[in-house]
Amino acid sequence: MIAQVTRLVAACLVLSVACASTRAQDAPEAAPANPAATPPAATEADEPSVIAARVGGDKSQTRIVFDLSSKIDVRAFALADPYRLVIDLPQVRFQLPPQAGDTGKGLVKAFRFGLMKKGGSRIVLDLTAPVRLDKSFVLDPADGQPARLVLDLTAIDRPAFLREVAFDNRPRTDLGPAAKPANDGAGATNDSRPVIVLDPGHGGIDEGAHAATGEAEKNVALDFALMLRDKLAQSGKYRVEMTRSDDTFIALTDRVQFARAHRAQLFISLHCDALARGEGDAQGATVYTLSDHASDAEAARLAEAENRADIIAGVDLSSEPNEIADILIDLAQRETRSFTTHFARALVGDLKNAIRLHKQPLRSAGFRVLKAPDVPSVLIELGFVSNRADFKELMSETWRTRAADSITHAVNDYFSRRMAGGAGAVGRE
Repeated sequence: MIAQVTRLVAACLVLSVACASTRAQDAPEAAPANPAATPPAATEADEPSVIAARVGGDKSQTRIVFDLSSKIDVRAFALADPYRLVIDLPQVRFQLPPQAGDTGKGLVKAFRFGLMKKGGSRIVLDLTAPVRLDKSFVLDPADGQPARLVLDLTAIDRPAFLREVAFDNRPRTDLGPAAKPANDGAGATNDSRPVIVLDPGHGGIDEGAHAATGEAEKNVALDFALMLRDKLAQSGKYRVEMTRSDDTFIALTDRVQFARAHRAQLFISLHCDALARGEGDAQGATVYTLSDHASDAEAARLAEAENRADIIAGVDLSSEPNEIADILIDLAQRETRSFTTHFARALVGDLKNAIRLHKQPLRSAGFRVLKAPDVPSVLIELGFVSNRADFKELMSETWRTRAADSITHAVNDYFSRRMAGGAGAVGRE
């Protein structure tokens, strides 16, 4: 029954990509100065680099300039709500200061950057108002000056901006191979061991939360996931797959599809939480399960923040099922949710003996990454990078080992009970 429902679910899901590109139009250039810069030595394999960035202008016209180690092809498109300008480049190395992009000027509120997929990088400009991209061009290096990417923006009203977006073509995806999670094959079909998918949160252009030191959540989550992968694999009981094993952006929908394509019998997403200044302080690990209704306001806040990952990368790739799919998903998730609840409770029981837990360690919310209807899925917030004590532990090898051992024990106990109960393929018919 579950297998049949799963096939119906796959047939009903509709993926909508809300994005469009802007047209470049001729107009007078804004006039901020372009200070001199010296191009660096060639990087590994002569990969192009972005070596400097600066913004000038005002609320009517703004120019943003990126210095490059060599000339490259670029493409830009705009998005609304919030207003953004997305610049796609071939794969480059970003050799910019850690705080680059935190603040902007004129029409540019801030910008972020990173690897989008193998062969492609992305810069996303957060805008203060709707704009028209008047000019975008790349200058050749000359007279001791590096190559430069120049973008000239002019403020326009919202109706004009929306017309620009509506009349343009959707952005191409030909900058390189399509982004795929690490180890994206279906795995060995003759291997009957349970499949566990580990999902290090964020990655690439999406850095997640930041500690006071500047350390990004994406790195903390990946380091821990690699340790947990090794511990689970050492037992020889499981096939362990990872949605990403390097600093690559993976869309939330792709993470869910990755788990389903591998016929995963357990999905564990790994993250770190953070509270902004003025919002108080919190510490300890939390285990989350999926629910349409968040267990509390803090759970709702976190789910909303985590579900913005695709928007951070510039294009929201959320899946919007129709009413029929909603019904089918609900049917498929009934059994899956019972397995998920069992594992989540056991996991909290193991973790409390090894690490500090949040005062409400078991919660639920509408995390998009947990929405595979046929894969028991949990999201673990390992701790708060905004809390000094938690962050110190997150960076401790001793703490990470205790936490990974505890999760491994919970996984072993979960599958032992399922196998003993005759459910060798957990969550499946």
